[in-house]
Amino acid sequence: MRAYKSKVVSPIRLPDREERVAALERAGYNVFELDSADVYVDLLTDSGTGTMSESQWAAMMRGDEAYAGSESFDRLQDAVSEVMGFERIVPAHQGRGAENVLYGALVSEGDYVPNNTHFDTTRAHVANNGAEPVDCPLDGALGDESGGDADERRFPGDLDVAKVRALADEVGSERIPAVVVTLTNNSLAGQPVGVENVREAAAVADDLDATFVVDACRFAENAYLVRERDPEYADCSVAEIAREQLSHADAVVMSGKKDGLVNVGGFVGIRDDPALDDLYERARERGILFEGFTTYGGMAGRDVEAMAVGLREAVEERYVADRVGQVQRLGDLLADRDVPVVRPTGGHAVYVRADEFLPDIPREQFPGQALACELYREGGVRAVELGSFAFPDADRPELVRLALPRRTYGADHLDHVAETFDAVAERRDAGEISGLEIVDEPGMPELRHFSAHLRPVETEEAEAA
Repeated sequence: MRAYKSKVVSPIRLPDREERVAALERAGYNVFELDSADVYVDLLTDSGTGTMSESQWAAMMRGDEAYAGSESFDRLQDAVSEVMGFERIVPAHQGRGAENVLYGALVSEGDYVPNNTHFDTTRAHVANNGAEPVDCPLDGALGDESGGDADERRFPGDLDVAKVRALADEVGSERIPAVVVTLTNNSLAGQPVGVENVREAAAVADDLDATFVVDACRFAENAYLVRERDPEYADCSVAEIAREQLSHADAVVMSGKKDGLVNVGGFVGIRDDPALDDLYERARERGILFEGFTTYGGMAGRDVEAMAVGLREAVEERYVADRVGQVQRLGDLLADRDVPVVRPTGGHAVYVRADEFLPDIPREQFPGQALACELYREGGVRAVELGSFAFPDADRPELVRLALPRRTYGADHLDHVAETFDAVAERRDAGEISGLEIVDEPGMPELRHFSAHLRPVETEEAEAA
């Protein structure tokens, strides 16, 4: 049962197939280059694409746009303290701005930064500061390679603490300034991280004299999945689990565009501990340099107000149950059609094993990107590849992510997505889907999927025709 009714609607249109084919060609077979008006159901990302509540819109009217000493900032700081437990924050215009602030203050040339799995911008910010991003996921976390369920572990998103210790033994603990855990593990099919694993990660960071950082952009969804999968927390509220999990971190980096339930904004949160005073001051300085003064950080006061409300709404039981339940419903719709999805689903997206759905397309021809293009061609559905195209220097599974915006789409939209997979499967079975090759790409490989252009690989059959 849905927890919301609509007050404001936005018209959408499904362009006819010829229009979609032309739009895809103009975009260079990169769905980031498609115009929003040409997309029917947009599952490219859940970042900043959700629908705000009436309480958030009302709060925006009291936005204090003062350059310094904004009352809106005070209300955001109170919300972060209450919901997440961090008394000191450095605001930013969005999550990657917060990453720039924090990792620029933490990381130096020659360092190594272990993470349960780096996402694209996190990896890029670590690398841009001269450090080596090191993924430390659990071995076999996503299960077998034939579409089976994820590992029997309740929390496939966990950090492999043994790998962190092995890295420290190899390079020296003095070269590991931070240990990072991302909640949920977006690059690993949005799988959750358990509370015990966060405790273990905090302990290894303490042993290495490293700062323990939690990427908390989906902290509420992770807390909900902890309650679903860990009997120890079955009787706890989402808010209680979130506070417990975040209590072990020295710092958090937050994109408010996810579990802040806003369209723009983010922040760095730093524990009120004398040992972290220097980090806080360095982060504040970088925030002023790159984002804006400490009490607005690149956001308008009205957006700060909306995030203060959104953080509290994110841990409300009815909201998060509706949110995760919708993702699970889409996963079920696709699994019922024998689409190889990673099971169980995570909290914000359904991940499809593209190399299994398109088994005739080799990895070097980007089966995930080919599937993303076909979903648009056949149904105007925009998804994103998170495999060898997005992560060229990492050993990642060939996944396509269907990220659901919060409080935005209804059951009929999910049905359309499922029916679009039926249409793509028909073209696959008829041998009509080809792989892709890169025509041009930017100089920073960690970000190539945002702007690289591709073209279909000419098959022998096509050349003969």
